Amino acid sequence: MIINTELKQNHNLFPGKVISFSQEEGKVNFLTNNEVILQVTVLKDSVVRFRYATDNNFEKDFSYAIENGSPKEYFDAKVEEHENQYSIHTNTIKITIQKDDLGTTIYDHHDNVICKDDLGFHWEQSYEHGGNIVKMSKHAPLGELYYGLGDKPMHLNLKGKRIENWATDQYAFSKDQDPLYKSIPFYIGMYEQRAYGIFFDNTFRTFFDFCKERRDVTSFWAPGGEMNYYFFHGPNMQDVVTQYTDLTGKPELPPLWALGYHQCKWSYYPEKEVKEITSKFRELKIPCDAIYLDIDYMDGFRCFTWNKEYFPDPKRMVAELAEDGFKTIVIIDPGIKIDKEYWVYKEAIEKDYFCRRADGPLMRGKVWPGECYFPDFTNPEVREWWSDLFKEIIDEIGVKGVWNDMNEPAIMEVPSKTFPDDVRHDYDGQPCSHRKAHNIYGTQMARATYNGVRKFVYPHRPFIITRSAYSGAQRFTSSWMGDNVATWEHLWVANVQMQRMSMSGMSFTGSDIGGFAEHPSGELYARWIQLGVFHPFCRTHSSGDHGDQEPWTFGEEVINITRKFVELRYQLLPYLYTMFWEYAEEGIPMLKPLVLFDQSDSQTHYKTDEFIFGNQILVCPIQEPNSKGRRMFIPKGHWYNYWTREFVKGGMERWVDADIDSIPLFIKEGAIIPKYPIQQYVGEKRIEELRLEVYYKLGNTETSRVYEDAQDGYDYTKGEYSLRSFSLTGKETEVIIEQIVEGNYITEYETIRVECIGLPFTIGKIEVDGVMVPFDTENNTLVIPKVFAKLHLTS
Repeated sequence: MIINTELKQNHNLFPGKVISFSQEEGKVNFLTNNEVILQVTVLKDSVVRFRYATDNNFEKDFSYAIENGSPKEYFDAKVEEHENQYSIHTNTIKITIQKDDLGTTIYDHHDNVICKDDLGFHWEQSYEHGGNIVKMSKHAPLGELYYGLGDKPMHLNLKGKRIENWATDQYAFSKDQDPLYKSIPFYIGMYEQRAYGIFFDNTFRTFFDFCKERRDVTSFWAPGGEMNYYFFHGPNMQDVVTQYTDLTGKPELPPLWALGYHQCKWSYYPEKEVKEITSKFRELKIPCDAIYLDIDYMDGFRCFTWNKEYFPDPKRMVAELAEDGFKTIVIIDPGIKIDKEYWVYKEAIEKDYFCRRADGPLMRGKVWPGECYFPDFTNPEVREWWSDLFKEIIDEIGVKGVWNDMNEPAIMEVPSKTFPDDVRHDYDGQPCSHRKAHNIYGTQMARATYNGVRKFVYPHRPFIITRSAYSGAQRFTSSWMGDNVATWEHLWVANVQMQRMSMSGMSFTGSDIGGFAEHPSGELYARWIQLGVFHPFCRTHSSGDHGDQEPWTFGEEVINITRKFVELRYQLLPYLYTMFWEYAEEGIPMLKPLVLFDQSDSQTHYKTDEFIFGNQILVCPIQEPNSKGRRMFIPKGHWYNYWTREFVKGGMERWVDADIDSIPLFIKEGAIIPKYPIQQYVGEKRIEELRLEVYYKLGNTETSRVYEDAQDGYDYTKGEYSLRSFSLTGKETEVIIEQIVEGNYITEYETIRVECIGLPFTIGKIEVDGVMVPFDTENNTLVIPKVFAKLHLTS
């Protein structure tokens, strides 16, 4: 993209002068003398949509990123006309639109400039493909920082980078390689502690330049489609992410087992090997909830079939695995083998459900089964047909989840790695080329898969995982970061990618623990498992080409380390489940980079290693070999070292010991961390007691929450949940903990065991709602009824 002042001389490329404006149904339209329309829609006080048309006519308003295709709620904006500009006011921002060129500036209620056009909207006619190349450039003040854009394997702060969004199969990708598997055209800008967000909802190949070409300009563009973007005002970064997630959609709660540990390899077969793997987990007492079957479980890689030589009775096998606590997850790819005897192929041919080239022939490409055709998942009839295909594997055989791979879509043995541009798609009744449909193909496949699994696993909740995704995919699926590599550099990459994905509205993500390509050392695997248990999706996966990658393949020390940290994850399941509830209910990201946690501290702006797990646990992985610890930054406030219980003052760097069996882990003062007993899988044991670790804080009240329900099913949507809100107030000689319980779900445990950490006094008296209770001096805990309003500890 070339941006210079000479472009201003070409009036065909820029809006002319505004000649009129009109207002209806929350939309304000500004028309120029060269038939450009700017449509401004105020969705909420802090969410505004900007949409441009260059021929006095908008395309049909439709988006896969937004539930039901487009936003439905509007805010009646107040418009004022001035001599040289118009202004639109909400309760939090003011937008000005210049009369001479449609240039926009957004101010907060203190008249600080939040986001200002540079050249603003401009375009070129695309003579190769037709339509427009649409462009937007914004002024970038010195010191503005940029975050977001999904799975990019580069520094968290994108200042100085040029980014491309084109979902691409990148086996064994490297640090800073771009593009990768996902296209999430949403970024966060921050200047002088004020954050905003921009979501460029355009499914064509999109580009973002963060001051790389010009140090005072940030720009984004696409070689087709509309200039259609949403602006989100903070000023808090977390509010920006929450607003974006609210617009593009929040997920439903997963079954609790989906948050356990998962084991995968390319490939576990035959049945005997699957059983050996699952039995070994139980023998070694390493908790595990899910076992994955890769493409070799199929008959000749034909989706929705079973290789009866490897798996002669899949229904029996899946049932036996379930008896031992393992949920079976199977892979399903989009490529359907060209085979006249194959029932899925025959149905799709009869119904004309495969993608076609522009001049008529079916789109043919080579993937694992050989020559394949590909369903057009942008056709609602195809999505419905695809969802029905899951009846046998879900309803009859008992598989609990589905893993969508190769859905960028990936094609072998062609330079582009994907479909040709001329492939045609239905696009929900708005026919288009693959140039427009490519980036949302994987999400629409995951959507169809979700609908099918949900239909047949009901009354339980579905579990879907996808490799490719566009904005809004979080409504249907979890995700992983694709084919990473067993290197220390990729451990760093995985850490950054998970933080970035959470900032980009897709929190339910993880990496292939240990690396997919090549084989990790025992030390690298141990360090990766320590990080992976603090990612929302936790799965070991490998190609198997360079040796097995189960925990026991690395020796006794790594077995013990793996057990220790996977057990910690299972203990923290109520904390993790509460994190997910806050994400699903309120759009709060599950992982928070330090800049998201405390943007007011400039020391957090360039940190990549550390993150906040939920709201109160600080995690800092060891990312170099032979380390006995590391220097890390402790955010402002006070924290407790999880392992030593040492009280630490934040706002500075310090050395933290962390030998091979440890990871730097700190708990925010005032936090109340819930824990369950260790289980080998979710549901193995009756939860007889909730444990609360209370970390003393002097002064202001700190609030913690614990969300619980039946761990599966949909009764929680009918009020069958329990939400405990704890507030802690600490004084020099007393601690008061108050509890408020919402919801109708009755937990199976009757008591809560409380452990107090960091008290500056010796407990002399304990009262629960005015009644004295004893203190277990041997275990340094107290056991109280689960239903209480006030717990009072005094010296």
